Amino acid sequence: CEDRDLNGFLMDDAKKYLVDLMAVTYLIEDRKQGKTVAYYSLLNDKITYDPQDRSIWNKLNRLISNPKRRKHYPAVKIGRLAVSEDYRHIGIGRHILDLIKHLYAHDSRAGCRFITVDAYPEAVPFYAKCGFERLSGKEQINRTVPLFYDIKRFADESND
Repeated sequence: CEDRDLNGFLMDDAKKYLVDLMAVTYLIEDRKQGKTVAYYSLLNDKITYDPQDRSIWNKLNRLISNPKRRKHYPAVKIGRLAVSEDYRHIGIGRHILDLIKHLYAHDSRAGCRFITVDAYPEAVPFYAKCGFERLSGKEQINRTVPLFYDIKRFADESND
């Protein structure tokens, strides 16, 4: 893709994260063309109560039944997601997100309620179209925007 950080992660860091059991990176390839179409990396995460963001926390808590409410909720984080310039704007990013939603809604081996991502500001509209919402009113130090998606919503919709 045209982003140096995303390209650099795939070329320089993805294998190190795998070896250190910090994140797993998945490649999508076009074998006929011999090209990498896209990649994404996943790692464990959690959403933690922040007293400075009470309105967002209250919104999250309303998604959870009273006896199950906590100060932390399990999540999977999309560490990186990139689509090659040659394959952009044909829905691959959306399909990757749907795959992740499906895996954690139906095939997960551990409890996981949310998907999180620290999105670059220019990627926020893409994630919003895919159902992600702001997790905080603040941008993080590295200028990313924390977003979340409620996996239960996907599970309920796919069971209808």
